[in-house]
Amino acid sequence: MSEEREVDLLIAGSGPAGMTAALVASLEGLEVLVCEKSGQVGGTGSTSAGTLWIPGNRQSRKAGFDDSAEMAEEYLDALVGSAVNRDLREVFLRTGPSAIDYLEQNTEVKFLPCGRHPDYRSNMKGAAIAGRAIIPQPFDGRLLGADFARVRPPIREFMVFGGMMVGKADIGPLVGRFRSWTNFRHAAGLFLRYVLDRTRYPRGTRLVMGNALVARLFFSLKKRGVDILFEAPIVDLVRENGQVIGAKIGSAGKEIYVKTRKGVVLATGGYGHNSRFRDAFMARPVPAHSLSSEFNQGDGIALGERLGARIAPKEHGQSGLWTPVSVTVRADGTKGLFPHLMLDRAKPGLIAVNAAGRRFVNEAASYHDFVLGMFEANASVPSIPCWLICDATFIKKYGLGIAYPGMRDLSRLLKSGYLKSDRTLEGLAARIGVDAAALRATVTRYNGFAQTGIDVDFGKGETELNRFNGDETHEPNPCIGPLVIPPYYAVEIWPADIAVSTGLSTDGDARVLDEDRRVIPGLYACGNDMASPMSGSYPGPGTTLGPGIVFAYRAAMHAAGKASC
Repeated sequence: MSEEREVDLLIAGSGPAGMTAALVASLEGLEVLVCEKSGQVGGTGSTSAGTLWIPGNRQSRKAGFDDSAEMAEEYLDALVGSAVNRDLREVFLRTGPSAIDYLEQNTEVKFLPCGRHPDYRSNMKGAAIAGRAIIPQPFDGRLLGADFARVRPPIREFMVFGGMMVGKADIGPLVGRFRSWTNFRHAAGLFLRYVLDRTRYPRGTRLVMGNALVARLFFSLKKRGVDILFEAPIVDLVRENGQVIGAKIGSAGKEIYVKTRKGVVLATGGYGHNSRFRDAFMARPVPAHSLSSEFNQGDGIALGERLGARIAPKEHGQSGLWTPVSVTVRADGTKGLFPHLMLDRAKPGLIAVNAAGRRFVNEAASYHDFVLGMFEANASVPSIPCWLICDATFIKKYGLGIAYPGMRDLSRLLKSGYLKSDRTLEGLAARIGVDAAALRATVTRYNGFAQTGIDVDFGKGETELNRFNGDETHEPNPCIGPLVIPPYYAVEIWPADIAVSTGLSTDGDARVLDEDRRVIPGLYACGNDMASPMSGSYPGPGTTLGPGIVFAYRAAMHAAGKASC
């Protein structure tokens, strides 16, 4: 050993869960050290929407949205199954509101209610239309000074002008900037702020969504003087008489032994880029793409595995939390992934077809359920990849992937192959390799649904979630419109994981359990290193971040010897 340190609690990973554990532990009087494998904080959370699913939260109740943990429990019992992980779900629902209030009252981590934001299976008993989702308040990155560079940036395709963050509330004013003085003033204010930012910073400092959450946690840790070691991966755990008493960390070519008085919290982000774990736990065919941080290589899960920790769920197909993505080709020749979350799929005038040229799923389903539909259909007809198809009217009004609404020149996207286009459906079918007659028949049938507003095949537009992401000004169905105006466009769609459900089994205080479900003393896991209490289900927006932060809070409180509710 070239160096030794001793602290109360060591946290491996500086994503939202890891930083929450560190922040709460520090507030409760513990000496804390965070080790981060990369050179930046945030992990996958920094590129997320930053939404937390917290049923019964005070922020929403204060805004007039009625909800309760009891209703959410009824919903989760129907969605997940009453017997599976019910104890963890009860703990999550019971603790969620108080964990959020604790952060708000003691740190710079502040939240806003989303208001109407339906649960993803909004037709199930106990589901809510509003009140369960909260988002971080926007944050001024300039407050971080030089450490602003330590915040992992969002997905490049989600920034405009090469570096300006845009939230959902900004899209309307930006697209319709000349439609009203209010829109113009909002858009102009964003642009002027961004121009000024770029004179001093590599990107815009007005942070929203996941970047705001990460920056607020980081800023709070800085204010408390919590030490973060960057480019310092956790290498091994040290155990004595059955208890984890420390860990070995790699840093600047040397090994640091960190002795811990209270334990180690594993929050390394899950196994998104670990081929062994992907092959062991994910659905078939194992997806080629992941939106997880490239540093999420299963370090925490592998360390737990070495100590005999229980990993669950192990069944194929229950691990990924999914989104459909298109593969982008950037100006510098690199490739990226654009997640098709809610901006195009639910709008009227778009269909998804498989290799047979047939629809196979409700296009307006949640991003997770859309990909489950891809896997299910692929068992009988090649549906990975599939294609999103629209006409000229649609792409101009709503956009398609990185072809943003109102974009006049699509030549670069066509030249790169990101978009395929033709003036006839038969020509488009040839370009994307699907049966021309089947595609024509599919579009003809769908156009008939557009007249009646009823999707006989898949029920598109029948749920609150569908309609929420559709176009409320379009009738008779906000999610169904005809494809009739050439040229026609298509973009290729693949499944990608945004998080994983399989991880280390824990109890309600995030203590890791062994194969006999006994606690491994001194070892905690949260975030994507912890087996999700949702067991592969995706109840609503913020399904990963909500439990991640709640169980990080519980882990820190337990380590500090404080009883959680």
